Amino acid sequence: MRVLFVSAPPVSHLFPMVPLIWATRAGGHEVLVASTGAALEAAASAGLPGADTAPDLDMGQVFTRVIERHPHLMETQLGEGMSDFRDVVPLFAALAQALLGGLVDLARSWRPDIVVYEVLATAGAVAAAEIGVPAVQHDITFTSTEGLHERITAHLDRRVSPAAAVIAIRPPSLVPLPACAWPVRYVPYNGGAVLPDWLLEPADRPRVAVTLGTVSPGMSQLGPIPRVVRAAAEVDADFLLALGDTAHDDLGQLPPNVRSIGWSPLSELLPRCSAVIHHGGSGTVYNGLLAGLPQLLLPDGADRGLNAAAVCSRGLGLSARAEDLDAALVRRLLDDTSLRTAAAEVRAEIEGLPAPGTLVPRLAALA
Repeated sequence: MRVLFVSAPPVSHLFPMVPLIWATRAGGHEVLVASTGAALEAAASAGLPGADTAPDLDMGQVFTRVIERHPHLMETQLGEGMSDFRDVVPLFAALAQALLGGLVDLARSWRPDIVVYEVLATAGAVAAAEIGVPAVQHDITFTSTEGLHERITAHLDRRVSPAAAVIAIRPPSLVPLPACAWPVRYVPYNGGAVLPDWLLEPADRPRVAVTLGTVSPGMSQLGPIPRVVRAAAEVDADFLLALGDTAHDDLGQLPPNVRSIGWSPLSELLPRCSAVIHHGGSGTVYNGLLAGLPQLLLPDGADRGLNAAAVCSRGLGLSARAEDLDAALVRRLLDDTSLRTAAAEVRAEIEGLPAPGTLVPRLAALA
């Protein structure tokens, strides 16, 4: 079986699929990742073969042109965020159009038996329809995408293959799954790293991870981090700023209990922490769920408000505007036992789901 995995350029869209891609190849099948930009580089770093379907794509420019025609979309991306994925169909359609030509050419030449695409990679569903093979959607979100791809392809005047199945990594207790869902355990992939000695040592008081994920730093820079640092100075815990390469000179001298650690794989960092404060990105939410941590989300646009709503409705986290963040809220994050109990329940729920490798025979049956 040949399986073509299709991802949009952000690494946060590829990472959730990597364990399934590994499992498919380990099962003796051929795999190929179709993407461009950062996601394609991440695929290569994960030891996976890839093909660049849009080498000249500048996703920022594509979105900027769409927002110039639809100014209200600026609020969904950088302001209050979206209420539903249908709010941003013009953005997704423009990206699909940019990826489509090279992807269809690749599909016709490589001839996969099945295409697996993530939620922002509608072009994958179109390519599957073009060559007449099944398409399977790999969800990475915490909201329904029912009808989304049909709306996107209506903008492109192209037909789309209905998903033969939806691979659902989100725990069913957070958001109901569609009827065609294949529930599967979330297995983290965030890249590898040599862990510092201090992270491997037992902590003598609670550790709180603070991150803005992989996308937000490029859009909002430090965002709520100055407020987090000020609040941290009044809390009896150690705070680990996992901000990657984001410059933070403007923070000045950090309090003694705040440490900047650059980039660290969340799959290794969060299990060694007691809580996490973040922007609400789905990748960070998933890693926090698997680690069984209470979460404080400070959503800053896009779908992050939807993610925060799912976490809070399940009772395992808090959500706030950056301007409302203070030491009392952080103490509640650490001290509220109901948050920790709910987080432990969801962690157990995830661990009880089937592993990604169990889906490989199901993909083969469709091909």
